[in-house]
Amino acid sequence: MSTTKTKKLSIENLPDLLTVGEVADLLRVSKLTIKRWGKRGKLPAIRINARGDRRYRKEAVLWLLGIQQDKN
Repeated sequence: MSTTKTKKLSIENLPDLLTVGEVADLLRVSKLTIKRWGKRGKLPAIRINARGDRRYRKEAVLWLLGIQQDKN
């Protein structure tokens, strides 16, 4: 039996930077697809730390979903 908690993200409460897994869950595609999109420039990634982990800007993910954010 697994005790890991799955945290469901909703569009209303997205953090400013999202992980590969979070973006994949939101867009309902695989993690590999997200990484490929980054390499092709469709969804640019920000590399963090020495390992080069990927993070994605909330605005870029929302743009892919066709959602414009208010700049108020």
